[in-house]
Amino acid sequence: MARNIDDNFVKEDPWRVFRIMSEFVEGFEILSSLKKAVSIFGSSRTGAQDKYYKLAEETAYLLAKSGFAVITGSGGGIMEAANKGARRAKGKSIGLNIQIPSEQKANRYVDILLEFHYFFVRKVMFVKYASAFVIMPGGYGTMDEFFEAVTLIQTGRISRFPVVLFGRAYWQGMLDWLKETVVAKGNVDKSELEIFKVADTPAQAVRVIREFYRRGRKARRR
Repeated sequence: MARNIDDNFVKEDPWRVFRIMSEFVEGFEILSSLKKAVSIFGSSRTGAQDKYYKLAEETAYLLAKSGFAVITGSGGGIMEAANKGARRAKGKSIGLNIQIPSEQKANRYVDILLEFHYFFVRKVMFVKYASAFVIMPGGYGTMDEFFEAVTLIQTGRISRFPVVLFGRAYWQGMLDWLKETVVAKGNVDKSELEIFKVADTPAQAVRVIREFYRRGRKARRR
């Protein structure tokens, strides 16, 4: 007798919990020693000759020189650039890889690598162990990380920390839409646009982060 596909899912789900737990445990165990780190996001499709690749590398370099570990999604493009910059500065270069059909491979500049099957577990690690987010130009995944961070801060689910949107020219259309449509319709308060800052140079991005903590706010655990 053929088994109903719904029955298969019911029987598999309890076992899936153990895999989820194992990913959390491994992530907590490996990353818990980090004192302060910055998660850098951006497109995996950005070429090495693109200006944002070079800007991401320099931003990560300056952050690592300032004592921050650098966390990325471990892939190519912006992620590779950030890991490269961290390694060049002799800082901690961390990659959180995701197992997807396109078989994303970790870039060669990752020194500490964790593999994840579940996106949501990976996203917890990005937030939990980051003292700041730097959002470089990217696509759906990059925007997902950006909006999740500002939503968690907006709703008070996590304490405030620096979220830096890098590259005004790239993000200007979205910034205009947030102000002229979303805020204008009352769906976001104007003051909530202050949850994040915009930077155009690596020095500006690092300054936003350093000044936030210079004002007495310590890097925190969630």
